[in-house]
Amino acid sequence: MTVRFPFDNTYARLPERFYARLDPTPVAAPRVVRVNAGLAERLGLDPGELASPEGVAVLAGNRVPEGAEPVALAYAGHQFGHFVPQLGDGRAVLLGEVVGRDGLRRDLQLKGSGPTPFSRRGDGRAALGPVLREYIVSEAMAALGVPTTRSLAAVATGEAVRRETALPGAVLTRVAASHIRVGTFQYLAARGDAEAVRLLADYAIARHCPEAAGAERPHRALLDAVVARQADLVARWLLVGFVHGVMNTDNTSIAGETIDYGPCAFMDAYDPAAVFSSIDHGGRYAYGNQPRIAHWNLARLAECLLPLLAEEEGAALEAAQEALAAFGPRFEAAYIGGLRRKIGLSTEREGDAALAQDLLKSMAENGADFTLTFRRLCDAAAGPEGDAGVRALFAAPAAYDAWAARWRRRLVEEPEGAEARRAAMRAVNPAFIPRNHLVEAALKAAIEREDFGPFEEMLDVLSRPFEDRPGFERHAAPPEAEERVHQTFCGT
Repeated sequence: MTVRFPFDNTYARLPERFYARLDPTPVAAPRVVRVNAGLAERLGLDPGELASPEGVAVLAGNRVPEGAEPVALAYAGHQFGHFVPQLGDGRAVLLGEVVGRDGLRRDLQLKGSGPTPFSRRGDGRAALGPVLREYIVSEAMAALGVPTTRSLAAVATGEAVRRETALPGAVLTRVAASHIRVGTFQYLAARGDAEAVRLLADYAIARHCPEAAGAERPHRALLDAVVARQADLVARWLLVGFVHGVMNTDNTSIAGETIDYGPCAFMDAYDPAAVFSSIDHGGRYAYGNQPRIAHWNLARLAECLLPLLAEEEGAALEAAQEALAAFGPRFEAAYIGGLRRKIGLSTEREGDAALAQDLLKSMAENGADFTLTFRRLCDAAAGPEGDAGVRALFAAPAAYDAWAARWRRRLVEEPEGAEARRAAMRAVNPAFIPRNHLVEAALKAAIEREDFGPFEEMLDVLSRPFEDRPGFERHAAPPEAEERVHQTFCGT
């Protein structure tokens, strides 16, 4: 069976200092774990062909398909605030780009495909656990409506990778609008390569912001677009309780997608200081810090673009500051607008932001589960008989009662009826998120017993996160005390 990929590559035609050309490193005994049939069809690919022996050979890196131009991308990055001038794809190879049936161009990348010139003494491989984690969480994010890279396939390699212990290896096929990062610009700017920065900026405009090409100042329009996308993205993270874990500049996509799912997690009990990453000792990337860090990362992008924003240094700085100043209002509008919808408000009134924030404050003080509180609030919005389910989540139920009295006075001003309001709230407050303890259980079953049943069940449940699913109530329930996951790990 011939596997056909409709490649139409553009990044590989940029100057060779943007990447390193190399093929993936073959593996011993590849076998398919999962092919994302729906995504494959959207990309114009045949899921059956991808799952065939020839398709698995491609997805494992054992065979380079016709039309592919494999490259490992070069980039730098600030990691926990410290600049590293060369990082790059140390365990990934971009096979090429395809234009899907929707007309959108996307990268196809193999993650865990072997060492590259950027591996920094690493083995270039990925363990099965982190591959399955990224598959679960990225597909959950897509179903939640959060811009994200996607997972096309997971393939076991038949080889072990050495971390603290020997673990089964795997390769993830990742799909992204592109893999251009803030760190990509930093890599070129740190080398004083002004021509390359301009080439990359022009490429980014053509690929991600074609409307900017006709602007009076195209590169300023590019920066404005990236600022707006990041503000909207981080607001969406906060609205579903997501903690990225490693918001380094090399993990910040200019396409505005969530990328690089390492020690990520969704909160159970609401806590603005929530940190799950085992390497984030100071809480730099805590849940509540994510907007500030996104703004900081964007400032690093603006620094790279300064020579393109204006000929005179002062004018360039002013343009960069204007662009960055738009982040705060854009984020606040997206975040507060999202909170308003989560508590059933379709109109705007003075005091709405304070009302929503007071609920969050009370949730934090009472250990209330983030996802369940908002989901049960949908029923409470239809009538006071729904209050009991929400009250049960608060250590001191009277704290909810005091807030609910204010909330109901505000709901009286809304035009919708109770059932319409409940339906609207259920469309933005998910019943299901990737609960950390269930993710860990699914990974353990796959790694220790080669049992992929829990993995498949999670993907099924998370594909429709806003629907109640009888029989899957445990996926909506918070963990028991002994089940709580306090740390997540990067996997490299």
